[in-house]
Amino acid sequence: MNNTRHLLSSVQLGPYTLPNRLVMAPLTRNRAGDGNVPVTLNATYYSQRASAGLIISEATQICPEGQGYPYTPGIHNAEQVAGWRLVTDAVHAKGGHIFLQLWHVGRISHPSLQPGGGLPVAPSAIAPEGDASTLSGPQPFVTPRALETAEIPAIVENYRLAAENAMAAGFDGVEIHAANGYLIDQFLEDSTNHRTDRYGGDLENRARFLMEIVEAVTSVWGANKVGVRLSPAGTFNSMSDSNPQALFSYVAEALNPYGLAYLHLIEPRPDENSVSEDSEHSPLTCDYFRSIFKGTIISAGGYNQELAEATIAAGNADLIAFGRLYIANPDLAERFAVNAPLNPYDRSTFYGGDEKGYTDYPTLQLEKV
Repeated sequence: MNNTRHLLSSVQLGPYTLPNRLVMAPLTRNRAGDGNVPVTLNATYYSQRASAGLIISEATQICPEGQGYPYTPGIHNAEQVAGWRLVTDAVHAKGGHIFLQLWHVGRISHPSLQPGGGLPVAPSAIAPEGDASTLSGPQPFVTPRALETAEIPAIVENYRLAAENAMAAGFDGVEIHAANGYLIDQFLEDSTNHRTDRYGGDLENRARFLMEIVEAVTSVWGANKVGVRLSPAGTFNSMSDSNPQALFSYVAEALNPYGLAYLHLIEPRPDENSVSEDSEHSPLTCDYFRSIFKGTIISAGGYNQELAEATIAAGNADLIAFGRLYIANPDLAERFAVNAPLNPYDRSTFYGGDEKGYTDYPTLQLEKV
């Protein structure tokens, strides 16, 4: 018996009727071409996965200063727009929908990746732990430069321009990446935001940068084609907050008036109890935010088929994002539909390289040949 009757049902997302509730999660693969321009190989990769209800692109820097990793695509010049047009045309030719994820890494960068070898920027001059990914290998993170108050409107404007470029590139919408310890998240959380101006201090001030970006991006697209991604329980990139429940409850509530396409939540990976009716839920999982955010919720967090179906069936999320499963299974929806076995993923090919581990995973039809 098929156990994905909810997961494989259609759903309305903004103006779009999606054929299923599977989302291809944004996945950094470090395979952009020279100049951080998407190439034909990227178009093949995304088009192979067009049967997902929604594809969210890999994180894409909105400006040169927003880059934090080698070979990640941008959306801030004409060549990048043309490269992304290869991708969107290929996805649309197969009937798919694709949103672009807008990204500024903030302090999670290195001078070797910055224009003129400058310091990365952040809300406050606080270095993350660990190493940056650079063209010459891992190098220790540097202490970033704290943004001046007068510089912040220009970054908001970069988000607006990137949103315009995404529209020119043929995307169906955009997602604002406010998760995983990158620039917007650095403004939100008090471990990284020690500012004393209107962008620091209380919850309203720390959320101001995100809300200004939402205003800018929705002015281009309309709110029903814009999503926001948050990681309320995230610790990646040395992140923490003194009261994450209060912070992210405030943010989710503050996003309600916009009428966004969705809120995309990265949460602690579900276990067998996380979807049972009588379990003690973490306060930062999707069922908690369901009572706060009034729109569509996408949940991400190491889901398998059974847990995804149970979460949808329980009404705790509307769509489920899959990452590693989509890397290895371009036809994941079709496999779920017939309970087919899944290809194992090759972790060694996740970041960088060529078609190996990128476009060469077999589909069910190829396996039958």
